[in-house]
Amino acid sequence: MTTSFPGGATLAEAQAFLDRYPDVQAIDIILTDCHGIGRGKTIRRHELESLFASGRGLPASMFAQDVAGDDVEGTGLVLEDGGGDLRCWPLAGTLGFLPATGRGLVLISMFNPDGSGFAAEPRHALLRQVKRAEALGFAPMGALEVEFYLVDRERDGNGRMQPARYPLTGRRSGNTNTMSVDELDEMSPFFDAVYEGAAALDLPLEALISEYACGQYELTIRYRDLMRAADDVILAKRLLRSTARRFGMEACFMAKPFGQMAGSGMHLHLSLADEGGANLFADPAEGALSPLMLQAIGGVRGTIGETMAVLAPFQNSWRRFASVNYSPGNDAWGVENRTVALRVPSGSGKARHFEHRVAGVDANPYLVAAVTLGGALDGIGAGADPGPATLGNAYENAPAHSLPRDWLGAIERLEGSDFARRVLGEPLHRGFVAIKKAEYMRMALEVSEAEWALYGFSV
Repeated sequence: MTTSFPGGATLAEAQAFLDRYPDVQAIDIILTDCHGIGRGKTIRRHELESLFASGRGLPASMFAQDVAGDDVEGTGLVLEDGGGDLRCWPLAGTLGFLPATGRGLVLISMFNPDGSGFAAEPRHALLRQVKRAEALGFAPMGALEVEFYLVDRERDGNGRMQPARYPLTGRRSGNTNTMSVDELDEMSPFFDAVYEGAAALDLPLEALISEYACGQYELTIRYRDLMRAADDVILAKRLLRSTARRFGMEACFMAKPFGQMAGSGMHLHLSLADEGGANLFADPAEGALSPLMLQAIGGVRGTIGETMAVLAPFQNSWRRFASVNYSPGNDAWGVENRTVALRVPSGSGKARHFEHRVAGVDANPYLVAAVTLGGALDGIGAGADPGPATLGNAYENAPAHSLPRDWLGAIERLEGSDFARRVLGEPLHRGFVAIKKAEYMRMALEVSEAEWALYGFSV
C-alpha cells in the first residue's frame, strides 16, 4: 500500500530517486520563506527515505526572518513557542536532480503536529485560496513568467555591476538586443545547461527570449494547476542561480538592478477551469469576453492597492515603477495592452485568461498567486464590474485610482487591509507586515554613495 504524508509525497518517490541516481550523495531540502528565499539543509543520501517517511524538524522562526536572515521580534514567531521545531514534509513531485550541483533537491513545507499547514508559511496561504476555489467548483490554472538578469562577478571600471559575458564567445554586449536570436546563441551554453537541469527536475520550461535590456532574459513556464505553477518558480530560480554560478556569473532577481535599464517582472497568467478541465474563462461567443473572467478582473482591480507590498515587497521593487517601460504601476485593465496592470492577451478564445503584470520577479510567487486568486474569487462572488477597458497608453490615460506611491505607503496599506488579513491569515499577515516595517527602517537608515555624491559637500 502506498502511504502519502502531509506534503502529498510518498516514500516510493524517494526510493525511485535513489534507484535512478545511485551516485548522488546529497540532497538539498528547501523551505520557502516569506521572501521566496530557500532555507533548509543539505542532507546525505541515507537520510532521504527518513525525510519522506518521518519529515524533518525546522524552526518556525524562519518565517520571522527578514531578507538578510535576521529575526524580527514583531512577527510573534521568534521565541514565543520556546524556539522549537515544527515538522516539514516533502512536496509531491518536487524531488529531482540538479546537474549543475550534482545534488538532488526537494521542496518541503511546514506542518503543525495535527497535520494542518503552518499558518505563517506563504505556500499554505495559496493552498487555502486554491481549496476555496475548489469548493466553488473552480480549478485554478496558471503560469508565471520569470524575467531576470545575468550579471558578471567582476564589476566595471566604476565599481558597478555589469551584464555577464557570453559563454560561447567571451564577448560582452552593451546593446539592448530585445528578442535577439544571436544573443541567445551566444548565451546558449548556459541555457543548454538550464534546460538540461529543467528536464532532470521535471520542470516544464518553455520559450526563452532576450528581454528589453542588455543581459536581461525571460523564461516562460508551462501553464498548469496554480499550486504547481508557483512551485515551478521556486525551482526555476534555484536552477538558474545554481547553473549561473558554474558559468562564472550570477542570476539576479532584483526587480530593478540597473536604474537606467528595464525592470524585471513576474507576470502571473490565471484562469479557472471546471472539474472536467474546461476553461471557464473561454469566450462564450466570437468577440465576447467571459463575464466570469471580467468579474475576476474586477475583483483583482479592487485589491491591487491593498496588496502592493506583496507585489513590490522591497525598496528596490519601487524603482521598477520609476521607469514605466512595461512596468505598470496602475490598476487598469485592457485587451492586448502591455501598459495595463491586468492584460487579456489575444489568441484563441478557448484558452482565454488574464495576465497580472504588476509583481516584480523579487516577489514571493505563493503570495502573488494567493492575493490574485483571492481577489478574483471575491470579484466573482460580488459580481464585480471591472469598468471599461483602457485603450491606448495606460501610463498616460489610465483611470486615476489611489495606489500607494512608495514602499512605506504600501506597507501601511497592507497592514490596514481586511482583504489581505483574510487571504493571508492573521499570523502571516502580522508577520509579513512586521518584517517589512523592519526592513524599511533598516534601509531608511542606510546612506547611499549616491547621496554622498549628490549632497555630501554641496548642501
